[in-house]
Amino acid sequence: MVSMTGYGQSEYKNSEFNLELEIKSYNNRYLDIQYSIHPLLSKYEPLLDQEIKKIARRGHLDVSLRLKTLESKAEINVDRSLLLKYKEAFSSVKDIVGSLDIKLSDYLALDGVISLDKASNTDIYSDGVNFVLSAALKQLEESKMRDGEGVKRDLTRLIKAFETELNEISLNAERLEEHIKSILLTKIEEIVGESNALDPVVISEVGALLVKYSINEELARLKVHIAEFLKLLEVPNAVGKRMDFLAQEMNRECNTIASKSQLVDINLHVVAMKDHLENIREQVRNIE
Repeated sequence: MVSMTGYGQSEYKNSEFNLELEIKSYNNRYLDIQYSIHPLLSKYEPLLDQEIKKIARRGHLDVSLRLKTLESKAEINVDRSLLLKYKEAFSSVKDIVGSLDIKLSDYLALDGVISLDKASNTDIYSDGVNFVLSAALKQLEESKMRDGEGVKRDLTRLIKAFETELNEISLNAERLEEHIKSILLTKIEEIVGESNALDPVVISEVGALLVKYSINEELARLKVHIAEFLKLLEVPNAVGKRMDFLAQEMNRECNTIASKSQLVDINLHVVAMKDHLENIREQVRNIE
């Protein structure tokens, strides 16, 4: 079982630059990846996206890829041709106005005279990106697995507690039918009176009501749902959505039992079951 909550981080250093990749994963209904990547490393975003999706099927992930340059590859260029043209222009202005005080700083401030060319070969970061990506994803996956094991233990405890309450209700199912039957017979006696003449239609309606108030079908379906839930606990793949659906179905069966029950004991067990289900659904939101 894999949790959606996890953390992975890795660094790569050489004489020219430092790289750091940090991945934080949180609960989310769908897969949502948000990137914060240094501009020089933007070409690697598709690679990150591809590899992250191999281990994350749901969840919100914050991915930060940072770069610190230790040795600059930038080059400073002087446009000699442009500088000479400026010089000629200043000379022409001086001839016209008669006097012109030109300093070196005036030349340096001119647009285009000095330019800075940054290194554009981003392939030099390839090995570093692959290293931090592999290491961070491994750490993230291990983190998600550890958290998933904790969630699995708690879900196992909760579904077993739910099953215990269900077994208690099963023990009272026959008593519930007898209780309903007793109520119906009392009402029939009041209607028929001393004649004791039972209309076949009345007998048919009584039978239908007994079936209607029986909870055997709900109990049987709940046992099937529990068995399926226990199987999903052992599945290594993403099972969060299927578990959430099962929890919804079990909650629906519990509501049906509560609506049919006339016994306080059964109703109390139903309340406990719904409480367990609420905790189950809270935990299911943590897994893929």
